[in-house]
Amino acid sequence: MISPTPNALRALGLPPSIRACLFDLDGVITQTASLHFAAWKHTFDAILADLGQAAFTSADYAAHVDGRRRYDGVRTFLQSRGISRPEGTPQDPPEADTICGIGNRKNADVQRILAEDGVETFPGTVRYLAAVREAGLATAIVTASANGQAVVESAGLAAEFDARIDGVVAAEHNLPGKPAPDTFLAGAAELGVDPSAAVVIEDAIAGVQAGHAGAFGYVIGVDRLDHAEALAAAGADVVVTDLADLLSDQVGSTLSRPPTGVPGPPADHDEPAANPEEDQ
Repeated sequence: MISPTPNALRALGLPPSIRACLFDLDGVITQTASLHFAAWKHTFDAILADLGQAAFTSADYAAHVDGRRRYDGVRTFLQSRGISRPEGTPQDPPEADTICGIGNRKNADVQRILAEDGVETFPGTVRYLAAVREAGLATAIVTASANGQAVVESAGLAAEFDARIDGVVAAEHNLPGKPAPDTFLAGAAELGVDPSAAVVIEDAIAGVQAGHAGAFGYVIGVDRLDHAEALAAAGADVVVTDLADLLSDQVGSTLSRPPTGVPGPPADHDEPAANPEEDQ
């Protein structure tokens, strides 16, 4: 990869210190967040109905599941509803009433939908990724999904990334999932850059928290769930609705109208604004 020029970084809406981009997958690159939400809802609603509790919502998804590793998501959401289940093991069948069994049930649903419908990407992200590669920045996928490799290949973008840290890799190396920063730190290490020279690009609150906790050079929140303020509160330096809005040739970019508490593009500030405290 070539070394990016200051002008190239400015055109990408990035600080001059950035040398690598760490992209989340679901909801940032691929339009699979809705797929995951549907699979989680199908799985959880059956459990909740048996207990007489209210159905799983998009707010539940954003707060407790999005961006987390599968079993972590099951555990965190059930705890939020006061529901206890035995842990089980990753080998549990999908019908098992355990944390792992519930997670495996959801994953079976995701794999079925992927096989039937395939994967769509966000055009703005694909455009931004192409500009990032042209500028000479290293790139990595950092995702909690165990289906990361299959999804990237299905999207036809595998060649655009220099490294991949997904749920499989995280499990092999015992890396805690988001909101812990470990998977993003592993991505930066794979690319040979210091975290301060890498930007984290995330649509999930837990992912933004991970980028903030890892002291990365910049954290971009992508608002896909109408939760821009929550992304800002979690530590995003800027929030956009489409990554292409970061490109300097965009007219009417949402970057020029950032949510309350989110700084504008790096070129507009002599010094980066301090991040809000991480919301635990």
